[in-house]
Amino acid sequence: MSFNLAKLLEKQKKSILELWMKNQLSDEGLREDLISNEELRGQSEELVSSIVANLGKSDINNLDDESWSPVIEILGGIAITRARQGFSPRETGRFVFSLKEALLEVIQNEIKNDPALLFQESVKINKLMDNLSIVTFETFIKGREEVILRQTDEIAEISTPVIRVWDGILALPIIGTLDSQRTQIVMENLLQEIVETGSSIAILDISGVPAVDSLVAQHLIKTVSATRLMGAECIISGIRPEIAQTVVHLGIDLSSIITKASLASALAYAFKSLKLEVRKQTLQNK
Repeated sequence: MSFNLAKLLEKQKKSILELWMKNQLSDEGLREDLISNEELRGQSEELVSSIVANLGKSDINNLDDESWSPVIEILGGIAITRARQGFSPRETGRFVFSLKEALLEVIQNEIKNDPALLFQESVKINKLMDNLSIVTFETFIKGREEVILRQTDEIAEISTPVIRVWDGILALPIIGTLDSQRTQIVMENLLQEIVETGSSIAILDISGVPAVDSLVAQHLIKTVSATRLMGAECIISGIRPEIAQTVVHLGIDLSSIITKASLASALAYAFKSLKLEVRKQTLQNK
């Protein structure tokens, strides 16, 4: 009588699940702050049931076969969710590897009296679970990349706020390195705000830019040019002594651009250009 691995695992499905849960709950790295025991059991039960159900009708050596799609979909969903929840690759990997340990232990207990058969079926399980581990890591990496890209976009939006400081005057404080991608975001945000507010003066404050080289200067010049095309004047403030020396040393020509040492000086220039006067009011005692 030939041995049927699928039927054995179907018969021992409950034992596999309980053993797998025991392995996971006894793990010192269990992240109960990220996932509840009930949710963990639900994920585990769904995955075990799907794997066992496919063993009898799918080629165990070919995960590209369409019949494995339900298993890969479930495992991929778990990996993506864990990437978004903040699990590490190691923690996600232990989730799959602990299942392999449970499967191998069940097989060993059932056919321990036949070493040759035990070796043969163990190789099958090892190969299957190793391939599923690869799928898990590939999907986890995609999920992590999505998180990183979303966070990068959010940080870029937060770090390039366009502030309406007065009627007709906008200010955009730039903090950190100014590269090509960020310059594009700066220009888009600034030009959009110019259109929406009808402002005629925009102040780019680079007090928070750690260093200005020729590339950063070119990015600033492009932003100024784009602003002028929209009919607004652009002022660059935050020109520190070391930045001024660097610009001169690199031979960068900023003579056509209005530059100021501080945001306050830039605001004062903007008020003067718009013929606005800000005066301190003296309160008189009654």
